[in-house]
Amino acid sequence: MSKKKKMKFEVQEGESIADCLERMDKMGYKPVRRMEKPVFSEEKQGQNVHYEPIKQVIVFEGLLKEDER
Repeated sequence: MSKKKKMKFEVQEGESIADCLERMDKMGYKPVRRMEKPVFSEEKQGQNVHYEPIKQVIVFEGLLKEDER
């Protein structure tokens, strides 16, 4: 079974960026793009809704290495 050409890798809780990149390498992917997405919590104050950022999620897009194809 062949691997996907592109795959997304999310940095997990308690995992460093280096650990995520190492995991990508072991699976045969190289990083081509880094995306950061904010995660918000919603707080209702009467009629108003207030959004508070609680953390940042880092996602790497990986491209299958040439020798893995």
